[in-house]
Amino acid sequence: MTNPSAAIEPRPIAIAGYGAGDIANSMAFTTIGMFLLVYYTDVAGIPAAAAGTVLLLAGLFNGVTDILAGRLADRNYHRRLGKFRPFLLFGAIPLLLCVAMFHVPGLDPAGKLIYAYVTYFGFCLAYSLVNVPYGALVGAMTRNPRSRARLASARTIGGLATTSILGVFVAPLLGAGADLQGIFTTLTIGFALAGTGLYLFCALSTREQLHQASPKLSLRQAGAALKGNTPLLVLCISSLLFMTSNVVTNTAKLFYLRDVLQRLDLFPIVALAQVLITLTLAATAPRLVHRFGKRSIYIAGGLTSAVGGILVFAAPTDLVWVALLGIFLALAGAASVSIMVWALIADTVEYGEWKTGVRSDGINYSLLSSTRKIGMAFGGALAAFALAWGGYQSGAAQQSESAMFGIRVAAGLAPALAILIAVAVMGWYRLTDHTHAELVATIQGRPSP
Repeated sequence: MTNPSAAIEPRPIAIAGYGAGDIANSMAFTTIGMFLLVYYTDVAGIPAAAAGTVLLLAGLFNGVTDILAGRLADRNYHRRLGKFRPFLLFGAIPLLLCVAMFHVPGLDPAGKLIYAYVTYFGFCLAYSLVNVPYGALVGAMTRNPRSRARLASARTIGGLATTSILGVFVAPLLGAGADLQGIFTTLTIGFALAGTGLYLFCALSTREQLHQASPKLSLRQAGAALKGNTPLLVLCISSLLFMTSNVVTNTAKLFYLRDVLQRLDLFPIVALAQVLITLTLAATAPRLVHRFGKRSIYIAGGLTSAVGGILVFAAPTDLVWVALLGIFLALAGAASVSIMVWALIADTVEYGEWKTGVRSDGINYSLLSSTRKIGMAFGGALAAFALAWGGYQSGAAQQSESAMFGIRVAAGLAPALAILIAVAVMGWYRLTDHTHAELVATIQGRPSP
């Protein structure tokens, strides 16, 4: 049964708490996305191709664990905390495993690979059990599109806070001759301590206003419910491609600035620009959604990001401003898409409830999260394989022309092509904000079971 308090909108502290949850998420997720490949190749001494295989297989495994986490979340209910918030109380576990991932012991090459697989797979399982319920929480907090846009903006700002710390203060330290292991030790342990507190704040400050119990669906029943949810399936396919684009860009960014442009000092400028761009978009998102709709903003952001990627790929090394323009356009487009994804997924929950009579926030979000994790796997692996294809040499003062071309492909061309396909797929998304409002009214008008 839907609680009458569903009409109550999230308080400011709840919005802040929800944003804090993604700061904690990003302390693991973004650190891995930005630096794990650098750590594997330049510190642990794992070859780029082997590291790419680790990223690919672990990401695919993470897609499976997300589905399992969604089913578990939908079957859970705590009288005081609700369905999703109890899982946030265990947020320290993935953060601690992230510490382990950045501490590969001095074993033989086979031993290092085994350690990398074990720690990364363990992280994937623990992270799914926290991240999937966190993502599904937004759909249980409110049905109002503008409020969901505010929560999505808070999430984006929260993740951006971590990204800015990594970009402004950490990335510039990773130049030649730096004590990379010492830097990653301090970073991951500090994040584990701070992130635990932020997860607790998120769990205790948010409230679930929609308390409809989800039936214990079998895998076949869950599959049938998802199969009929066309907007969800379209969003998942498009988001997989977007995430591939986003992760390969973020993974290759450091290599691009350091080895192609020879301007690692620009990383803080790029990070600060990302902060300003995303804050502006997050602040204006509710008004933009009201005027243009979430789908239109998603598509416009994707096209902008693609243009930026092409500029990054084609920019001559002596025209740094062209490369920076491309990076900024890619950042703006990606931020627009990312904000809209978290609001769109909540809408698909109501679509499924309207069509089948079953509300399953967890399984819906887990499918989106699963496809995004697969996209993350593809993106990280694509970046690593591009480096290996070009002949990247870890620790080299100057990379070869072929290696720099591989980095250019990873930083610009590959993500541009991926996100153009993502935009094309989004052309099949028909759940407009007006249609969503109508089906929500239908749901609320149904008699309580």
